[in-house]
Amino acid sequence: MERRAFRINGFAVLLALVILAAVAAGVGAGASEPVLIVAIVVAAVIVVLVSTGFTVINPNEAKVVQFLGRYVGSVADAGFQWVLPFTSKRKISLRVRNFETAKLKVNDADGNPVEIAAVVVYKVVETARATFAVDDYEMYVAIQSEAAVRHLATSHPYDSHIAERVSLRDGATVAEELTAELRERTELAGIEVLEARITHLAYAPEIAQAMLVRQQASQVVAARTQIVSGAVGMVQLALTRLAEEGVVDLDEERKAQMVSNLLVVLCGDRATQPVVNAGSLYA
Repeated sequence: MERRAFRINGFAVLLALVILAAVAAGVGAGASEPVLIVAIVVAAVIVVLVSTGFTVINPNEAKVVQFLGRYVGSVADAGFQWVLPFTSKRKISLRVRNFETAKLKVNDADGNPVEIAAVVVYKVVETARATFAVDDYEMYVAIQSEAAVRHLATSHPYDSHIAERVSLRDGATVAEELTAELRERTELAGIEVLEARITHLAYAPEIAQAMLVRQQASQVVAARTQIVSGAVGMVQLALTRLAEEGVVDLDEERKAQMVSNLLVVLCGDRATQPVVNAGSLYA
């Protein structure tokens, strides 16, 4: 659908008009009054006709050219240009743009209400589609961005304790997924999404405190699990070394008591106070 419109350097056309005017003036100088009037009228009509095709195009800008409602092409060459006369020329910016969605309140994959927002970096790559495929491509990008962010939030949990499950806090993975979905949604409008990233992610205020307690509890459980795993290894190592070096011969009951004492010392969250058995003071 996108095609390049016919265009000529505007200064060349302007020079041609000056030459034409000089020739017309030279011809009319030695002609009769009726011929002079006709020459002036013809030259004026040509000048007016040609001048409607002049346009100025700024860097990173394009003009969509229409002739009597028909799309004839786009011009993206910066400078003073001349296109077909009696055409309408609509300006389209090709600059890279940023759009940040509002903070949306949605339920994640686990049903927890969260607040989420994202920033989308995009630019127009097909001016014809951006002009004719949608009413307003900026509004189109805004609506599709919010729809994509909502879909992303409902597809993943805020936080996940399963390694294979992607959560909204996995920044790089979520950003790639959001970018891919937005590229698919905005291709119709001639938009290229360069990047999309989550800029705000938080639990909704009504459950934020409860989720904070839950996260703290999860961290405590994870830490305790690691401590117990390490403590069991240390107890096993201690019993093995004692048996190998023959430091002391422990029966099963004493081994169980030793294991219990070591686990209390290693897994306790407070400093232990040892009790020294000094034996009886009286024989």
